[in-house]
Amino acid sequence: MSQSAEHALGEYLVAFRHELHRFPELSNQEFETTARIRQQLETHQIRVLDLPLKTGLVAEVGPESGPLIVLRSDIDALPIDEQSDVTFRSERPGVMHACGHDFHSSAALGAAILLKEQEASLPGRVRILFQAAEETGQGAPDVIATGALSEAAAIFGIHNDPSLPPGVIGSKAGPLTAAVDRFEIHINGIGSHAAKPHQGNDPIVIAAQIVSAAQTLISRNAPSADNAVVSITQIHSGSTWNVIPDSAWLEGTVRSFSQETRERLEQRFREIVSGMGAAFAADVTFNWHAGPPSVVNDAHWADFALQQAAASGFEARVVEASPIGEDFAFYQQQLPGAFMMIGTGEPYALHHPAFRINDAVLLPTSRYLAQLAVAALHSLEQP
Repeated sequence: MSQSAEHALGEYLVAFRHELHRFPELSNQEFETTARIRQQLETHQIRVLDLPLKTGLVAEVGPESGPLIVLRSDIDALPIDEQSDVTFRSERPGVMHACGHDFHSSAALGAAILLKEQEASLPGRVRILFQAAEETGQGAPDVIATGALSEAAAIFGIHNDPSLPPGVIGSKAGPLTAAVDRFEIHINGIGSHAAKPHQGNDPIVIAAQIVSAAQTLISRNAPSADNAVVSITQIHSGSTWNVIPDSAWLEGTVRSFSQETRERLEQRFREIVSGMGAAFAADVTFNWHAGPPSVVNDAHWADFALQQAAASGFEARVVEASPIGEDFAFYQQQLPGAFMMIGTGEPYALHHPAFRINDAVLLPTSRYLAQLAVAALHSLEQP
């Protein structure tokens, strides 16, 4: 590709990302986003697979048979009211691309275009996922259910990282992101006058004991070398100052990196809550909502992806694991692969209402993804 053509592609991708940013859509509601991506793929004569997906789509470049490498991007936004000062702010109140999925999907589109230009020489197929509903953790299982990964040898995914400088791609072998689980605790006590607590069964006292006991889950049940987090993020109970309520509700999240620790924390949390219910003679229920598991990068493909990052002009960096969640982990339960963090060097963290993306990183990321896919296909040819 000539320098002028590459410059034109860069401007095109930035304009497309800005369009996606202006019209964000929540998980499983990405109908317009899907249509916009499909239109651009069809304009570049990139075939779109006929798969039973409500939103999102899967494109493919290369011959219709042969080895298969998969690139994954995501397309959904968050229920956040944008507060950034960009000229292309969200035009939908309460909805914003605050996690950079507009960047991910635009980079994947750019990779698809670059791969299409060399389609005749590709030694296999590259399948590009524009996945819906990452934020709810349901998008990856929906794609898997279509059989889109059934023939694939490896899968690669990216996520922007504002804490890394532009020009850096970070990854590591083994756990990279945490398993994400949510819990709810419902406490049914007996209400009473605040001056006569002995006539009731105070759910707030029970809730306080559960909050205190939950702090021992990590310190006394997770190995010191195995990071994990328990956060109680909501407590709701009562309606006025002189009445002991009859119920309380708590909600929070558990983050862990090993499956063994994940299972152990759930088991012990259930036992603690059950024990508190018995100790206080109250009806206490515990609901555990399992989310995506930990992203666990295949050692070979993680090293391979970092090598290709260096070959593409990036600084390849081994990074620490992060407690954020990613439903890319579901794909890695089906086939080996690697997830990479793309440095954008912006001041606001993911999910912040003033979050923004450095557009200068977009085209280099597209080039990297295309080169990574081609190199992976060639590596599959080697005995």
